[in-house]
Amino acid sequence: MEQNQVSTQPSSAGLNGVVSVGEWILTLLIASIPLVNIIMLFVWGFGSNTKLCKANWAKATLIWMVILVAFYFIVIVSIIGGLGVLSHRFGRY
Repeated sequence: MEQNQVSTQPSSAGLNGVVSVGEWILTLLIASIPLVNIIMLFVWGFGSNTKLCKANWAKATLIWMVILVAFYFIVIVSIIGGLGVLSHRFGRY
């Protein structure tokens, strides 16, 4: 007797497959929508049902977002600090 077993886990061959051009276009469209992009990057990056190359792209994009936010924070703090020094130097509070 042969028993058929149905696996509930996604096949590794499907997750290692190539992402089509159409899927990339849809992915980039979704990634261009504010706030939705951050949520979807987490879903694609850490979800168990996403192709490996798309998951790696999502994780790399999230890393770049963190780097850019830190850079912008440093720039804004520097500008505000510089304005504070200038206002103090010229007697305006």
